[in-house]
Amino acid sequence: MPDPGPSPQSGLPAAAAHFGAYVLANAQAHAASGLDAPPALPGVPAVPGMPGTAGMPAGAVVPADVPAPAAVPTPAAVPTPADVSAPADGAVSSGHPDVLERLLRGPSGVGTAGLYLTERPEPVRPAAPEAAPAGPAAGSPVPGLYHHPVPEPDPARVEEVGRRIKAWAIDEVELYPEEWEEQFDGFSVGRYMVACHPDAPTVEHLMLATRLMVAENAVDDCYCEDHGGSPIGLGGRLLLAHTALDAVHTTKEYQPHWAQSLHSDAPRRAYRSAMEYFVRQSSPSQADRFRHDMARLHLGYLAEGAWAQTDYVPEVWEYLAMRQFNNFRPCPTITDTVGGYELPADLHALPAMQRVIALASNATTIVNDLYSYTKELAGPGRHLNLPVVIAERENASERDAYLKAVEVHNDLMHDFEAEAAALATACPVPSVLRFLRGVSAWVDGNHYWHQTNTYRYSLPDFW
Repeated sequence: MPDPGPSPQSGLPAAAAHFGAYVLANAQAHAASGLDAPPALPGVPAVPGMPGTAGMPAGAVVPADVPAPAAVPTPAAVPTPADVSAPADGAVSSGHPDVLERLLRGPSGVGTAGLYLTERPEPVRPAAPEAAPAGPAAGSPVPGLYHHPVPEPDPARVEEVGRRIKAWAIDEVELYPEEWEEQFDGFSVGRYMVACHPDAPTVEHLMLATRLMVAENAVDDCYCEDHGGSPIGLGGRLLLAHTALDAVHTTKEYQPHWAQSLHSDAPRRAYRSAMEYFVRQSSPSQADRFRHDMARLHLGYLAEGAWAQTDYVPEVWEYLAMRQFNNFRPCPTITDTVGGYELPADLHALPAMQRVIALASNATTIVNDLYSYTKELAGPGRHLNLPVVIAERENASERDAYLKAVEVHNDLMHDFEAEAAALATACPVPSVLRFLRGVSAWVDGNHYWHQTNTYRYSLPDFW
């Protein structure tokens, strides 16, 4: 399979160039002073032409089949920090579109094209109301939704991931009965994951994300929703399933009982197997990060289940709080593992990074609410999603509530891109910049999959 190179980031910051200028200036200062060369920065991948950078972190695991990364040329005509204007308070926000646009556009001097390696599509900004189409065709984006188009995913990779994941689901974990095969195929998980992880160095790296995605959906369907799910007893089921990700450490007498339970139903079999593959190719901190985010996800499942049991429609802010936990966060948070590198734990834990990840995850989850809206309305009972909650709590029509949900998504996206740009400027470490690229690529790929998956989704007739 061809190496796709760095992911085509939708909101690519220019801070990589600033980092190069900073490191070079720092090296020159040390040389002029007669001091030794500056020490390597911990956890920073080596970048040709950038002294003071180290290799991969010691905890990162890179399998033998990973091809060597393409060399990144040293940027020429690199702007200095003084060349980049910023608001008086130092923040980059949607209130300063000129600054944000400059940061997200990325470096443009001679030689900087090598930082991207792929053509970066321009963002699609919401059309003015009078220019909105009469009605979206099948596979069209939600009118007015702020998003970034992505190139069609590599068909060879899509086919191979699809073949491998189906073999895993059927032969290894016996995930679904024969009558669910059409739904499994219609999910198009291979196309989903290839679109979301364009910088994955090998198909096996893509499979790490693909198995986990399929396992998470099995838990959601079988425990919570479509295929026998129920809020009754949900907490106990989720707790036992979570032990397939976060092992139980108990006495010798009871350990075999727990181990046997991991094979007792399809969701637990899928969790156990997917996590075993992931742990073999991730560092301990990456695996622990994922377990933490899965606990967040399960907490969100429990909140939604509790509301379903009491027939409670939350306030809009309460729903959005629940969606910060019951969302896609476990998927973009592993973008470095799937990319074959590691964002060090201390950098991942930065409050600014946590905010960026949360905003990205929240925005992608509202995308799901918008594209699955008609599918959920056609199902039995009342399924909570943002348009439904806005209609109920703000006494709005279905159309007005849906259009307001589009605005909520767009606000989250603008905040995500502004915060990512600010973080890239404040902490221009190569692993941070690559991780931000990866999260943004996941956001874009997630939208692409929802938009184009006409087997599962169709849009309401609100335009």
